[in-house]
Amino acid sequence: MLSRVADSLYWMSRYLERAEHTTRLLDVNLNLMLDESSTSSDHRWLRLLQALGKPRRIKWSGDPYELARTLTFDTENKSSVLSCIIRARENSRHVREQISTEQWHRLNSLYLEVTRSELQTAMHAQALQGSSETPAAFLQQVMEAVHQFQGVTDSTMSHGEGWHFIQVGRYLERATATAILLEAYHEDVWAQPDRVPEGNEYLEWMGLLRSATAFEAYCKVYTADLTPERILEFLLLDAEFPHSVRFSIDSLQCALLAIQSASGGNRAEELHRISGRLSASLAFASVDEILNGDVVAYLRNIQKQCQAVHETIYHLYVDYSIQTALAG
Repeated sequence: MLSRVADSLYWMSRYLERAEHTTRLLDVNLNLMLDESSTSSDHRWLRLLQALGKPRRIKWSGDPYELARTLTFDTENKSSVLSCIIRARENSRHVREQISTEQWHRLNSLYLEVTRSELQTAMHAQALQGSSETPAAFLQQVMEAVHQFQGVTDSTMSHGEGWHFIQVGRYLERATATAILLEAYHEDVWAQPDRVPEGNEYLEWMGLLRSATAFEAYCKVYTADLTPERILEFLLLDAEFPHSVRFSIDSLQCALLAIQSASGGNRAEELHRISGRLSASLAFASVDEILNGDVVAYLRNIQKQCQAVHETIYHLYVDYSIQTALAG
């Protein structure tokens, strides 16, 4: 597969996953505003910015609706929902012949909807009025559109090399985002294990699970008994839940092995060593060992290894030299 095609498919998938993650966090935190004081509101929205990787130029001004509008529509912020959808659509346009008509129609329809000027004007007016109705409806629309695109991708695109690059982008972005999300909640959830939880902390724990679309899935495994240890175990180490770090890394490794098999090369040893080591560390870890150690260091190490996977993918499949290609 041409490097430019692999690059566009990879980033199309990453940008859509990033847009969906941002809309979900905004939706959860806007809903939680109904049960909070102004002090807890400040803390919660600062934590949301941390969970999104502390976007440059974005500062907490004390107005959650204005922050939601900025994180949604500010194109000067490369991680805003609108920026991600624009970049995903641009990457898909570059590989229009590689994706299905249904994929293109779904993504292009989403792009046309979110770039409507009247929609952004309405969002700004609602932000000034302090109303959550328009943001909530819009955020739900974006989340559903991304889920539909992912479903259409799996059902209408041949599961060959291009499809696997889409999976690599999706799961690498997801693993990184979940690790950053868990780090953002560490101080509130796991830093003081002996503290007796207050009533509103259960609401925070539920918000964390909903931020990873995990509340119902968690309850099916552990019932509704929310504990910090089980939440960390589920979001980090569960092998079957699609938004857990372990599931994402396992899916990433399967896609990388399929790409290596399809390309017929033998130069991916370093890539599979990095991804395999990360996958094994999650498969054989226990939540007690993690909690007895440095949780933040553990999560940052996952992020560091995800970045190493990204850089190695680029070296092998996108930004490689002629000599490297011939060596494969």
